[in-house]
Amino acid sequence: MKLKKWLLSAFTVVLVISVIGCSSSKNNSSNSTTPSASSSTENASDSPSPSEEPKLDPVTFTYFNATANKDTDTNQTDVGKILEDQTGVNFKIEYLVGDLDTKIGTMIASNDYPDVMQPDIGIDKILEAGAFIPLNDLIEQYGPNIKRVYGKFFNLMKAADGNIYFLPFSPLVGEYTPNSVIDQGAFWIQNRVLEEAGYPKIKTFDEYFNLIETYANNHKSDKLTGFMSLTHDWRFFATTNPPNHLQGYPNDGEVQVDLKTMDAKIYATNDGTKRWLQKLNDLNSKGLFDKSSFVDNYDQYLAKITSGKVLGFFDYGWQVNQANQTIAADAVNNGGDDSLGYFPLPIVFDEGIKDQYIDPDSFINNRGIGITVKAQDPVRIIQFFDNMLKEENQILTHWGILGKTYEKDASGRLYRTQEQIDKLKDNDYNRDVGLGHFQYYWPMYAQGSTLSDGNASDPSRQPEVAALSFTPAVKERLAKYGVQTFTQMFAIPDDRPWYPAWSIALEQGSQAQIYTAKKPDVQRKYFAKIVLADPSKFDAYWDEYLNEYSKLPVAEYEQTMTELIKDKVAKIRGN
Repeated sequence: MKLKKWLLSAFTVVLVISVIGCSSSKNNSSNSTTPSASSSTENASDSPSPSEEPKLDPVTFTYFNATANKDTDTNQTDVGKILEDQTGVNFKIEYLVGDLDTKIGTMIASNDYPDVMQPDIGIDKILEAGAFIPLNDLIEQYGPNIKRVYGKFFNLMKAADGNIYFLPFSPLVGEYTPNSVIDQGAFWIQNRVLEEAGYPKIKTFDEYFNLIETYANNHKSDKLTGFMSLTHDWRFFATTNPPNHLQGYPNDGEVQVDLKTMDAKIYATNDGTKRWLQKLNDLNSKGLFDKSSFVDNYDQYLAKITSGKVLGFFDYGWQVNQANQTIAADAVNNGGDDSLGYFPLPIVFDEGIKDQYIDPDSFINNRGIGITVKAQDPVRIIQFFDNMLKEENQILTHWGILGKTYEKDASGRLYRTQEQIDKLKDNDYNRDVGLGHFQYYWPMYAQGSTLSDGNASDPSRQPEVAALSFTPAVKERLAKYGVQTFTQMFAIPDDRPWYPAWSIALEQGSQAQIYTAKKPDVQRKYFAKIVLADPSKFDAYWDEYLNEYSKLPVAEYEQTMTELIKDKVAKIRGN
């Protein structure tokens, strides 16, 4: 969620991953007899160039990625073909279609896995099923670049049994570089709403919705949707998280953590959540809320954003990036209407609340890519991963092809031309190059990292690229608020050494884990009922929700989270 100035930044956090059932009886690197397995062992970063090494037999591995995208063979992309030339390895990627729980459940029930998986939020189930093999020995034998990039985080990546089962996506390398756009949470509002109102400086909940309501009433014949929300599958948090942000907290998942005491409290039943639902109920009663929010899937949600008919929504920038890019590309390449694009705002309930939408430094260690027990050649896979982490390949997978998607000046600075930036706004072109498949969900430098020559590893964080990425219309709009970047609209995050609390894994079967498993069902049932109800029934349904929620082990969950947060901070501080 889904970028920002300090977004996906550095790392300090610790995670206690309690994994049950991940036995050591899975496939092991020692079983591999692939000739190449012994040809690229030590000092890979100093080894001869791939062209000087023996030609490796071509092989195709399967990779399931639990996010939305178009299936592909990586060697059908420019970047993937280069990586195949280096390693002999192609990946056949399958992306998620439909329900993640069903997909993961089917895999586990049949014991039929691809070679490699990025299960996203389903990772706990994959670990519990013992579907990932331990990587420790593979990394030790074949992963010099993995050790270079991830080494200082190894203690945070180990499960309770001491094994590393997957590689996260957020190890910071070099100095931290902030982002210029918002890829985390925000209340998005259509540009034309701000324009018609004269670009007012709005900060509060009421100001935001009053602006939307006024615009909708002024354009009733256009049949606009005032506000909508995403509830599909695991993305339901886009509807449950807003009251947390509106109260001035970052995305710590289910809890709000006191900065001084580190005590964790849920917000699902507090006054903030009640106020949030009451507003949605009010919008619904006025015909300004999209009732389909509770039945639309993710694709339908994105389609509505790109339709130009929706005036506002809350979401994380990474989750709506595809839709925003589509609108931007249409405006640039097809004479589309730039006013139908969206502007991110750090809305809070009331004046005096400091917004905390932008992530503080963090290391997210409960998401990542792993090798499954069905992998035919774990050594070739881990060698491919290691090869990706060479600096030249981090440039390849993030900047793309020199002369095609980026340039280098005489002083070594990497940049993109306006034409290259505009072409990359086309999602299909982005995928054809390979950036749309390789920029994330692989072993990688964190997006806020810098290369050894001082360039940003992620082009969006290179100032030269960021400056050109904004169209004249965007720059003019930002100037109305006296800023040069979207991030400057948001407050600098407070330091939270445990962040993010949602990355703390819970023991399977514990009361705390049972709480997280049952809580969504209660909220799914009652959020729709409360929001779509006649306003006269709001209080009765809210009380009914509180009563049902009280049956969950809330106190046990809060106590466990408080203890684990404090444990994590203690480890980070070396106590």
